[in-house]
Amino acid sequence: MTPEAEERGAAWLAKAGLRPTRQRLALAALLVGDGEDRHVTAESLYEAAAAAGDKVSLATVYNTLRAFCEAGLMTEITVDGSKSYFDTCVHDHPHFYWEDTAELTDAPAKELEIARLPGTPEGAEVARVDVVIRLRKA
Repeated sequence: MTPEAEERGAAWLAKAGLRPTRQRLALAALLVGDGEDRHVTAESLYEAAAAAGDKVSLATVYNTLRAFCEAGLMTEITVDGSKSYFDTCVHDHPHFYWEDTAELTDAPAKELEIARLPGTPEGAEVARVDVVIRLRKA
């Protein structure tokens, strides 16, 4: 991992007030170290950490991703009941889910129009609207 990636990861954690443990720093550097947004699963991040030589358990990866989401650093996108992706881009935007490759990518937000949402039950408010467009090769 480059010193720039480590610095970027440490700054990302500091922005959210998260304690920079060794595992959090390693995972943060993998997620935001190059300045690009990522869509990862816990398993893909675990594999990337192992490939980088970082010793971290899969359970730690799951717990760290949850902590990053709770701190507002990431958003969890659930594709189906058993598959979650974690996105470092936290502003509202739609996604494409490619069924053939199980890949999640950003969809062009400017092309999405939501004309109306259903009314919410009394005492509730819309927290977020997730749009996942499922695709497969034709």
